[in-house]
Amino acid sequence: EKLRIAVLVSKAALQFISGVKPSESDYVVPEEVKAAGFELCAEELGSIVEGQDVKKLKIHGGVDGIAEKLSTSTTDGLSSDSVLLNKRQEVYGINKFAEAEAKGFLVFVWEALQDMTLMILGVCALVSLIVGIAMEGWPKGAHDGLGIVASILLVVFVTATSDYRQSLQFKDLDKEKKKITIQVTRNACRQKMSIYDLLPGDIVHLNIGDQVPADGLFVSGFSVLIDGSSLTGESEPVMVNADNPFMLSGTKLQDGSCKMMVTSVGMRTQWGKLMATLSEGGDDETPLQVKLNGVATIIGKVGLFFAVVTFAVMVQGLFMSKLQEGTIWSWSGDEALKLLEFFAVAVTIVVVAVPEGLPLAVTLSLAFAMKKMMNDKALVRHLAACETMGSATNICSDKTGTLTTNHMTVVKSCICMDVREVGNNNKASLCSEIPESAVKLLLQSIFTNTGGEIVINKDGKREILGTPTETALLEFGLSLGGDSRAERLASKLVKVEPFNSTKKRMGVILELSEGGLRAHTKGASEIVLAGCDKVINSNGEVVPLDVESINHLNATINQFANEALRTLCLAYMELENDFSPDNAIPLSGYTCIGIVGIKDPVRPGVKESVAICRSAGITVRMVTGDNINTAKAIARECGILTDDGIAIEGPDFREKSQEEMLALIPKIQVMARSSPMDKHTLVRQLRSIDEVVAVTGDGTNDAPALHEADIGLAMGISGTEVAKESADVIILDDNFSTIVTVAKWGRSVYINIQKFVQFQLTVNIVALIVNFSSACLTGTAPLTAVQLLWVNMIMDTLGALALATEPPTDELMKRAPVGKKGNFISNVMWRNILGQSFYQFMVIWYLQVKGKGMFSLEGPDSDLTLNTIIFNSFVFCQVTFYYEHLDTAGKAYIVISMNLPYKTMLRNFPQVFNEISSRNMEEINVFKGILNNYVFVAVLGCTAVFQVIIIEFLGTFASTTPLTCLQWFVSVFIGFLGMPVAAALKTIPV
Repeated sequence: EKLRIAVLVSKAALQFISGVKPSESDYVVPEEVKAAGFELCAEELGSIVEGQDVKKLKIHGGVDGIAEKLSTSTTDGLSSDSVLLNKRQEVYGINKFAEAEAKGFLVFVWEALQDMTLMILGVCALVSLIVGIAMEGWPKGAHDGLGIVASILLVVFVTATSDYRQSLQFKDLDKEKKKITIQVTRNACRQKMSIYDLLPGDIVHLNIGDQVPADGLFVSGFSVLIDGSSLTGESEPVMVNADNPFMLSGTKLQDGSCKMMVTSVGMRTQWGKLMATLSEGGDDETPLQVKLNGVATIIGKVGLFFAVVTFAVMVQGLFMSKLQEGTIWSWSGDEALKLLEFFAVAVTIVVVAVPEGLPLAVTLSLAFAMKKMMNDKALVRHLAACETMGSATNICSDKTGTLTTNHMTVVKSCICMDVREVGNNNKASLCSEIPESAVKLLLQSIFTNTGGEIVINKDGKREILGTPTETALLEFGLSLGGDSRAERLASKLVKVEPFNSTKKRMGVILELSEGGLRAHTKGASEIVLAGCDKVINSNGEVVPLDVESINHLNATINQFANEALRTLCLAYMELENDFSPDNAIPLSGYTCIGIVGIKDPVRPGVKESVAICRSAGITVRMVTGDNINTAKAIARECGILTDDGIAIEGPDFREKSQEEMLALIPKIQVMARSSPMDKHTLVRQLRSIDEVVAVTGDGTNDAPALHEADIGLAMGISGTEVAKESADVIILDDNFSTIVTVAKWGRSVYINIQKFVQFQLTVNIVALIVNFSSACLTGTAPLTAVQLLWVNMIMDTLGALALATEPPTDELMKRAPVGKKGNFISNVMWRNILGQSFYQFMVIWYLQVKGKGMFSLEGPDSDLTLNTIIFNSFVFCQVTFYYEHLDTAGKAYIVISMNLPYKTMLRNFPQVFNEISSRNMEEINVFKGILNNYVFVAVLGCTAVFQVIIIEFLGTFASTTPLTCLQWFVSVFIGFLGMPVAAALKTIPV
């Protein structure tokens, strides 16, 4: 809506300006423009096209006059001379939009500091510093306050670093999304070029589905319809021709093909000016992020309740003690600091309880998956697609280019009613066997009724441009001795109706040099043949198409199709001289020239990929516009069509009632001769029965199905810009095997986040219960604010980083998909969470009750030593559970931990090994593949090292004391025991 309003306002402003400006004939060329060799400045060009000023265009000599003033040619394009191109760039600019400046690292630091709980802890730290220094002096009185400050800064910098790295990843991926190439003529050579290299004066070739890359003027073309909805909001397409030649950047070709001369680029285009005024938003939250935010809110409220009760109980204990002593009205500085510590512990319980790491884990996992998928030839456009693809139960795949190689060759033909093999060795003899008159018609049909083109590239070599089907036909025409240029010069194109997937045919009308009009058509064999009433026989004569001939041709079509060949029928008809180009090209009354069979081999690895999908519970269906026999043959070769499956044609499918469709859909494995709406209907019906559907598409008409699907997959090589914009993921190599890889990564994202949720909920439950129960029973909390902040960082940032970056395994494709109705927190997870929580709580509670006697702790430091052991054991328990989830980091952690003092190990091991156990929720061997994830190993190693430093060297700040080797050993052992406990839990059926 903002775009539409901005466009309308700018148009009104331009019309007002044009009404009050002097006559355009008074236009004076700026000296710097004239010195560069041009006669029009960028502003004048922009006012012509953006204002759609026909009057001013005519004053400058129309399109040809503009081309002359821009020192370009509408046929040969610009010169490739680098000096001239640089001059042009200096005058008119480059075709790039100004981008918002990327946020720096310090911005992320500032954003991390905005967390409310950290701000409250900051206030606690400040008060602690003031009271502590006032009571005990510097530096002793500052230890507690500085400890909290250090913990806050550590959390902030780790969070900011993580967020900053993610932003860089997304920026790189955004650059990949914008890599678009276009066909341009320069130096009379047609070539592919990045849209960013376009300059005013370039001649651009556009086809159905292409996005207009810059503002420009229509040069030549046929049936061009422009969809300007992305720019103006208007849904009705606009016809572009010589009378209305204005084409704006950001709009799309809905139909037709044309040549366009670029007039304005980059920020001087209307699209560029609008982008300068509007800020582009990022991705919305994914469904899983929304769900986990809800979970985090609930857990946070529970944590807040526990924090308030814990604070109340500890304060009540202090008051009762003072009441018994009769000092209720006399308060010392130490007691004030105690109250402050109670408040800090309560706030920190909230910090630990609020699992802000949940959405962070989703973002990290998605960002990691997006980056890795890019390496696997899949460009993710929308974050949600990563997680949704993991739940896919159906893949509706195109045939051409996805299941097949898209490298097509004519291998059989039926010209003049005779079926012949077409090979490299017999093409010359094939030409001699066909009557000369038929060869002329055939070559005229091939070279004039085509969307492709034969050009000389910049290396001086012949190159065929166009779709693989067009390329195969043009190669066939060249092999018969045809001359594309001569055929095009021998007649004049009067009308063109480009191919689209609805009509399944294309046609042209020619004005012949000897006089008269002739129509050529080609397309789906059954459809074109149904419009024929005559045929060229073996003698080159045009004869009526009788029943015997029709049966022969239909049998030929089926024979070709059963051999997995794509078939095309070519036909022509003579038209009356009074035929108007405004009329549609006729659909019947044609003479059949012949039928060709085009081979498109199945891609290597497709059959194996389909088998993987089947074992993963994903149903693969082929949806194609091809003949049903061709489709069935290819589907069997790919392993898609099975004995109990159904192949159906689009026209039959769309005639079914709702009930009949729902009964048929589970069995449909192939849909042939389908229209875009048939694909859309199939997807909608599948989704209505709670299937999660992924759909592939490459054409403009595939956009509705791509929008309707849960995951739209556009082909990167053969796909149009419209298809790519409608998709969630772009398959850069058009390969079905890549789609399977995307599904595997999707499942990996889902599983990784489940692992993290399992890990974090366990830590939350234990930390809350330990501090709450201890506060209620003893009046003190064994875990201090600084210690809880460290645990919080292990859980949230480091935990998310370790568990969310686990790469996928082949085992993921041997289980059924989750689907729409699957519970995110599964019964398996609840079993592991409750089992581990019970183990950790019992161990820590035992240490709290019996720890002093167990370790023979006496004296004034006994409480500090015991609390240090509890803290150490708690941390190592989590790292162990981490490892259980990840299957990899435990060994390294155990080796590191064996050298640590006993008390520190005791407090740290449970969380360390909890992290290890979280690597796999069902397998007992969690060490499998541990070294494959270097991020996980690094996180575990850093956690262990920092834990040693905290226990051994930062006791003043962290309220810890160095531990003996025995105490370290017991801490490690307690954490390690969490792994066999986790293994035992996995044997319990749920």
